Amino acid sequence: MRTACVGHVEWIEFARVERMPAPGEIVHAIEDWEEPGAGGSVTAVQLAKLAGGATFFTALGDDALGHRAHRELEALGLRVEVAWRDEPQRRAFVFVDSAGERTITVMGSRLGAHGADPLPWHELSEADAVYFTAGDAEALHAARKAKHLVASVRSRDTLREAGEPLDALVASANDAGERYALGDVQPEPELVIRTAGAAGGEWTRSDGTTGRWEATPLPGPIADAYGCGDSFAGGLTYGLGAGMDIVQALDLGARCGAACFTGRGPYTAQLASA
Repeated sequence: MRTACVGHVEWIEFARVERMPAPGEIVHAIEDWEEPGAGGSVTAVQLAKLAGGATFFTALGDDALGHRAHRELEALGLRVEVAWRDEPQRRAFVFVDSAGERTITVMGSRLGAHGADPLPWHELSEADAVYFTAGDAEALHAARKAKHLVASVRSRDTLREAGEPLDALVASANDAGERYALGDVQPEPELVIRTAGAAGGEWTRSDGTTGRWEATPLPGPIADAYGCGDSFAGGLTYGLGAGMDIVQALDLGARCGAACFTGRGPYTAQLASA
């Protein structure tokens, strides 16, 4: 399997707390840590753990945090193809409460690779599966040359501009900012996936066929919800690229999301092929 992700990175500061602070309140962190995150990098690492490697096409700020993110993503097993931008690396602050729920504040502009960036875009034509979260229309044109292309609804503006057919679109049944309505993207994706967390989710094909899946029981105690949805997307993308049917691919995605929930941060408990 040859897999890739075209997406974005945020440098994340995490703080685990008993509960979210009320307005004006001071709370003390039980633990804190930092690492690269966001939908692009988390999905890319999940793909790499399933496929034995993945290429990540991204853009990073040409500053200390951007270069640190580059090093740490490579240490996580990715081949990182990066376009350096003359602006600060996007950051985020994440509270994780005692129930494992994450609350995110993002700082800075979302950086994505452009088709005009001198990156090895031609390699995507040899990929079995590519996941897209950020980039311009030309980057999406390059990604569409893969055998299977899955995208996040968070990149809907680029999807509309590019007008490329998608094998699958990952959206949310609950999050207002990640919902998908018929006609939001043209042509209509072959498959629309709407996740609903612990309630599983539903899927709809372009021919009107629908179905549901159930969430997978957690393989351990709850730790941290950050990255669960993106790990799900990585498992789904890998499954479709490996030739699984929709039920099998969704089951793998659900297992990946459940596994992520049991680890600190997005990477420590992600499902691996072994």
